[in-house]
Amino acid sequence: MGTARRIVVKVGSSSLTSAAGGLDADRVDALVDVLAKSRGTGDREGNREVVLVSSGAIAAGLAPLGLRRRPRDLARQQAAASVGQGLLVARYTASFARYGVRVGQVLLTSDDMSRRAHHRNASRTLDKLLAMGALPIVNENDTVATDEIRFGDNDRLAALVAHLVHADLLVLLSDVDGVYDGDPSRPGTSRIAEIHGPEDLEGVEIGSAGKAGVGTGGMVTKVEAARIAAAAGIPVVLTSAVHAADALGGGDTGTYFHPTGKRSADRLLWLQHASTPQGALTLDDGAVAAVVQGRKSLLPAGIAAVEGEFSAGDPVELRDADGRAVARGLVSFDAKEIPRLIGRSTHELARELGPAYEREVVHRDDLVLLHG
Repeated sequence: MGTARRIVVKVGSSSLTSAAGGLDADRVDALVDVLAKSRGTGDREGNREVVLVSSGAIAAGLAPLGLRRRPRDLARQQAAASVGQGLLVARYTASFARYGVRVGQVLLTSDDMSRRAHHRNASRTLDKLLAMGALPIVNENDTVATDEIRFGDNDRLAALVAHLVHADLLVLLSDVDGVYDGDPSRPGTSRIAEIHGPEDLEGVEIGSAGKAGVGTGGMVTKVEAARIAAAAGIPVVLTSAVHAADALGGGDTGTYFHPTGKRSADRLLWLQHASTPQGALTLDDGAVAAVVQGRKSLLPAGIAAVEGEFSAGDPVELRDADGRAVARGLVSFDAKEIPRLIGRSTHELARELGPAYEREVVHRDDLVLLHG
């Protein structure tokens, strides 16, 4: 951990805000102190890169708008985010300026990241910011995101960003100093120092969102984010914000998640974990075998049924005859076009409808298998 060159750090709303819901300048400054100093403590002096995934926009906008708690409806959440995001970035900009560190704001939606061109643009922007010595501050674009294209929590966003920037380490900071084998408020529970895989969490009760009421996550979302990152080959440290310096310095703090898998194509991880299917295609047995075992593209001949309203480029589920989702992919046709394609060969379709129809319904490069 102490020699990781590129690190993604995620901090939750409860670690940045006061009880009243506004930004706590002292808490922000304390985090910035740690992050700014850590940039010069990598394997080569000044060569550590940090990407900050920061919650807090909605929470920061509560007090200025006279809201006592996080609203439940999307419209007021978006309004609070609109006010709070500016305050959040302004606070970070001023705080990092004490160290001569420039920051850049990057706002993402899940819809951006599952589409090839948008994904490539986000990757290019983050890489260029880091190459120019800036510290990217990433958040979900709560102001414009709808229920259908939201990540839901920034823990998952952080795991996906860590994969996007090829991070060496993901650090998840909250108000709890690790994963415990029970309710940490009860006597007799102890911190789990290391997790090698899902089996280490069997029988462990994991809590939900904290008492502050300003965030959307909780230990459940953090453990899930850690699982996503670890499965993508990225080690994870989960600890409290007050122990951030120890986590970044390689100290014995929090819970360490060992990598459990290897890196996969960037966009496919986003497609699997950040997209919301807009419809579904039911496949015949031959197509299921071709897609799942053969890792082939889905052709019109293998489709048995279609449901939902979607456009070309949208994510859809691929299901077997029993209705079980076996894969997810970006479809090449609108939903209204597919009924006349069902069960027909691409050559037949090309002869009748033109060369534009001699293509896959879901290309294998835009398809990810779903396990479990």
